[in-house]
Amino acid sequence: MTEWLVRTFVRDADNTSSAAVRSGYGRLSSVTCIVLNVLLCLSKGMVGVVVGSVSIVADAINNLSDASSNVVSLIGFKLASRPADEGHPYGHGRYEYLAGMVVAVLVVAVGVQLARSSVERILAPQAPGLDLVTVGILLLSIVVKLWMARFNRSLARRIGSGVLEATAVDSRNDVIATSAVLLASLASAASGRDLDGWAGLAVAAFIVASGIGLLRDTVDPLMGQTPSAELVQRVYERIMSYPGVLGTHDLLIHDYGPGRQFASAHVEMAADATVRQSHLVLDQIERELLQDEHLRIILHCDPIETEVGSDDLRNWVSGELAGLDRRLSVHDVDFWRDRGLMRVRLDCRKPDGVDISDDELRQAVEAIVRRRVPGADVELTIDTGYVSPASEE
Repeated sequence: MTEWLVRTFVRDADNTSSAAVRSGYGRLSSVTCIVLNVLLCLSKGMVGVVVGSVSIVADAINNLSDASSNVVSLIGFKLASRPADEGHPYGHGRYEYLAGMVVAVLVVAVGVQLARSSVERILAPQAPGLDLVTVGILLLSIVVKLWMARFNRSLARRIGSGVLEATAVDSRNDVIATSAVLLASLASAASGRDLDGWAGLAVAAFIVASGIGLLRDTVDPLMGQTPSAELVQRVYERIMSYPGVLGTHDLLIHDYGPGRQFASAHVEMAADATVRQSHLVLDQIERELLQDEHLRIILHCDPIETEVGSDDLRNWVSGELAGLDRRLSVHDVDFWRDRGLMRVRLDCRKPDGVDISDDELRQAVEAIVRRRVPGADVELTIDTGYVSPASEE
């Protein structure tokens, strides 16, 4: 069913890196879910009013909020597909994250309102009715929501969409919530005690918790969360695989929305290579990372002296720094004699979580260098905020 819908309504469905195709997937998911959620809301709402069940009515309202969330997702995908312009040179992809954040806020709001209604029902219990129509409607809702969860998860994995993954999780949560409502209704009918309010309260807590989780998942990318370790490792290994590359560091990856990632890095090349040779290698890396990873990256060449012992000094300093913290490392090591004074210039990478101040680190590096190069004038740059592969941690 899912495959048929995709092939019928999404043009060029296999080109998932295209913003237009992503928008097509989002439109398919949103419209399908809007129709199903509205039908579920109407059917459960009517049954809940007839039998006097606050939890069934609340579950119907939850379906209506889901439809509203689908509308927000539809708008978000549409806006995110707009091309880059003068005011937004990196595109509009973050609209998808904003849409997810709005959906999460709506989910939390519905949960809070349901909790309020449930508390009122607990304080003023009633004897709810139950019949086969009620059971049938709730069972139908469970089946439909199970299909929606699988449908949205399938689409989410095809295009790597956090919004569709959140929609899938929300549908799965609805299955759990509706099952709780059904069990409470059956238990109330069997025991003669009104458990409806308590079931509604449990469902409300579940909805609020899910909404908070979804909110966190959508806010993190907007706040500039660390890129995935898998992506960092792939980029590092890819750069290091090219001939002439001696090392790479100072990698930055910026996320401007799904499929819109930009990066920069420094690549160490032999100082005796020509500028043209180094440029051709870096240009090839940039083109192939864009083609294979859809990553727009700008690379800077760092010339490394390979014949006068800079590698020996680099290894010496890195080995000594390991005694302070094994995550510390140095790069861009260069030294030369200037009017009788030996000058040493180097960068030290200080990852987040290293428990040493910049001043202490600077003093330690200067002392280490001078043990190897007595009297040297040391110029140190401390790098923070960059990402690195697991192999360098």
